[in-house]
Amino acid sequence: MNKRIFLKSLGLLAASSPILALDFARTTSPTSLLPKALLRGQTIGIISPSAASADRMEFTFAKEAMEAMGLKVKMGGNFKNRFGHLAGTDEERAADLNTMFADPEVKAIICLRGGSGAARILPLIDYEQVIANPKPLLGYSDITALHCALHSQTGLISFHGPNGSGSWNSFHANQFQQLFFDQKLLTFKNETTKGDDLVAKGNRIQTLITGSVDGKILGGNLTVLTALSGTPYYPDFQNSILFIEDVGEDPYRIDRMMSTLKLNGTLGKIKGFVFGQCSDCNPDNGYGAFTVDQIMDQYIIPLNIPAYIGAMIGHIPKQFIVPVGARVRLNASEGTITLLENIFRTN
Repeated sequence: MNKRIFLKSLGLLAASSPILALDFARTTSPTSLLPKALLRGQTIGIISPSAASADRMEFTFAKEAMEAMGLKVKMGGNFKNRFGHLAGTDEERAADLNTMFADPEVKAIICLRGGSGAARILPLIDYEQVIANPKPLLGYSDITALHCALHSQTGLISFHGPNGSGSWNSFHANQFQQLFFDQKLLTFKNETTKGDDLVAKGNRIQTLITGSVDGKILGGNLTVLTALSGTPYYPDFQNSILFIEDVGEDPYRIDRMMSTLKLNGTLGKIKGFVFGQCSDCNPDNGYGAFTVDQIMDQYIIPLNIPAYIGAMIGHIPKQFIVPVGARVRLNASEGTITLLENIFRTN
């Protein structure tokens, strides 16, 4: 993910479109909006709201993966376009998203990939159309911008999980079917790996503060989330459970972003915390650099709320499909996140 391009594009958007953003932005938090259920055999739409793909096979992989799970596929009209590093102009990418929400044949939407640029289309989303036709939207990384905007503006529960062109291994496929088709109240717990070692080392969690707590789960990619701070699209984290992940960031940048979450009041509002995987986030400053573990200790332990790190969330081969905005129970002692209520509407 090219974070520098994302941050610059967000700044340009704010400078060029302040009036447009205020035209529709809500000043109060909406109530939760349940998406309509997805059934086997129905049609799912694939769009590319962020960066362009350099490999056309990604489109084929995404389409075939959805078809392999028994779904029909409709591709966005502009998803193969290119505008700089983006998959089309802001208007084109927003049009694909709006069209999918308006299309009665399309029952869910999956984003092809992340990268950067989703924040640029937030003022162009037809939020009233989303409210009239609530549908599941799936994706992660830069798609965090869409999750935050959809929830802050409409209350829609969306899904932070594998993108269309990502790995659709058995873990993802089984989880997708149980969550969407079977509508199970899943418990998300790490799949640990032992191999030939005496102890299991893969996907181990660390409990920072023991205990369990119920609340709405919100968050996503840390870089994208903090870049939305101060905008109308930043969610209200009051009494929520915050989950974050990131990739390719030096720890000093993680520290700076956690500082933002403290300064903007987010950390003071939450009652539970989950940190997923921070892939390729090792210090390279030599002597004196903080580790990510130390940064989490400094910001989270003083909150004295249930918290754990190491969840299977992020830029990893197997990741949870987290329903953003859903009510869950976080058990930091056991490292589990459990859905407490049905997250789909049936009519």
